[in-house]
Amino acid sequence: MKDPEGSILWFMKAINEGDRVDSALKDMAVVMKQLDRSEEAIEAIKSFRYLCSKLAQESLDNVLLDLFKTCGKVEEQIVLLKQKLRQIYEGKLFNGKPIKIARSHGKKIQVTITQETARVLGNLGWAYMQKGNFMAAEVVYKKAQMIYADSNKACNLAQCLIKQARYDEARYILEDVWRGNYLGSDDTKTKNRVEELLLELDLKQPPPFLQNIPGLDLDDDFVNGLDHLINEWAQPKSRRLPIFEEISTFRDQLAC
Repeated sequence: MKDPEGSILWFMKAINEGDRVDSALKDMAVVMKQLDRSEEAIEAIKSFRYLCSKLAQESLDNVLLDLFKTCGKVEEQIVLLKQKLRQIYEGKLFNGKPIKIARSHGKKIQVTITQETARVLGNLGWAYMQKGNFMAAEVVYKKAQMIYADSNKACNLAQCLIKQARYDEARYILEDVWRGNYLGSDDTKTKNRVEELLLELDLKQPPPFLQNIPGLDLDDDFVNGLDHLINEWAQPKSRRLPIFEEISTFRDQLAC
């Protein structure tokens, strides 16, 4: 687009004149985002969406979600995602149809209501993660995986478990992804992310000989305190063999 600022004026003119308002409002919001005017785009959708058709509302919600992410409006994301889940429950999403036609990378694809439900739940889980509410995120991701499992949500679920110090559960899921048991497991980015999370696990998880000891609660403070105690007990030792210790002592005596 050669003149994005000028196009916004044309979109506004179309909206005010009632000329293809559905596409004009959506396209204007997209251009505003490209110009780092996401806050204005949010207000524009909120102000003019009542002029749009019923069929356009779902698409506008998706644009709003993207804008909320850009602006870091986590609470607004959660409210809108819960609203979308309510629409699914009431049979209102996809205008009551089980499948819709969408575009992905310029190609038309079929999206089932099951896939959409899992996608919305995945986005809700991610929003809870941004708030640091990993327990809520875990519950949502598990629901999403029951409906339509994939490697991305599996990794996010593992990350939630790591944040809750539930390392064995997280490792089990990550190893499952690594073995290719989820949709998208073979993707290079997924493989890299699994490696990063496993590395994080190795850094945080206590050594095997300290695990599963009856009655031992290995919280972080305990492990850190134990390490500190061991370091204080350990006396500095020479790495030289005893024979070299004896030679060194004999040399010192000669020097005297």
